[in-house]
Amino acid sequence: MRRVLLLGSTGSIGVQALEVISENPDRFELVGVAAGRNRELATEQARRFGVDAIAIGAEEATELVRDVEADVVLNAITGSVGLAPTLAALDEGRVLALANKESLIVGGSLVTERAAPGQLVPVDSEHSAIAQALRSGSGDEVARLVVTASGGPFRGRTREQMRNVSPSDALAHPTWNMGRVITTNSATLVNKGLEVIEAHLLFGVPFERIEVTVHPQSIVHSMVEFVDGSTIAQASPPDMKLPISLGLDWPHRVPGVGRPLDWSTASTWTFEPLDDEAFPAVGLAKQVGLAGATYPAVYNAANEQAVDAFHDGRIGFLDIVDTVRAVVDAHDPLEMTLDGVLEAEREARAAADELIARSR
Repeated sequence: MRRVLLLGSTGSIGVQALEVISENPDRFELVGVAAGRNRELATEQARRFGVDAIAIGAEEATELVRDVEADVVLNAITGSVGLAPTLAALDEGRVLALANKESLIVGGSLVTERAAPGQLVPVDSEHSAIAQALRSGSGDEVARLVVTASGGPFRGRTREQMRNVSPSDALAHPTWNMGRVITTNSATLVNKGLEVIEAHLLFGVPFERIEVTVHPQSIVHSMVEFVDGSTIAQASPPDMKLPISLGLDWPHRVPGVGRPLDWSTASTWTFEPLDDEAFPAVGLAKQVGLAGATYPAVYNAANEQAVDAFHDGRIGFLDIVDTVRAVVDAHDPLEMTLDGVLEAEREARAAADELIARSR
């Protein structure tokens, strides 16, 4: 029985995690929940599971991590505000099931240097897939990590063809049902850039050996190529319950948590090269990741401001990544401490807001 503290309980990942916990009472016990703002829903969730520990906001969530006895902390908070709870979970010796990729990306070495072997377990479907595939060989046998991308709603379009797309166009993801920021990030492929940085930090593979391939069906969630030419892929229908369950009970599998592929029907899986000209966010993310320090925090913060501006009608779709690049190019790295990361984010948001205001 694993005691689970769930941060971000009212979001998509959190709600599905509660379903996994509810369906497997012999494996998991919920001991606390934290939400961003939705106190009413968090309170109802806590009542339903019979728990008293409730937190609202990242600051309270961080205190909850320190105060509640838990075996696993699932951090499904959205955004870099999840960094402090991530650090607290690692410092308290909890297994950290990480769905809050931003905290790893902006925290970088602050997170990786705290994590003991096996303490940090990815919940993103792509990184869960890589973690599963890596069990097929030793670290020195890995040639490349191949991260798959659905391509989003604008797959196959040129840069010029995306110039006048609307926010509603960007939110029409063909595979996944996600929140506004993540869905927009999937349309720009900023999300895939963040995942490349995350893969480097999680698995220690150099950026030049991490590639992105476009796989519209979203059945193969990522792959690992080994030095003998063999490639191991993890494949399953799109369903976040599978990686969530692995995050909660790694390395054990939870029977029946996801549906298997139907091999009795015909299907076609395709893979396409990434169009770096139309979608420059991944290449920019690799540059940011190589630079290290506070650059990833700046990439993420500037993007969040630009996404909000796009949905508010203040900038166009192509301006999102252009704004991020301009802010990154102007950044002078700060000391890699929690305060340094937070200051870099503050500066990046201010710089992005200024660029956006001047563009109107």
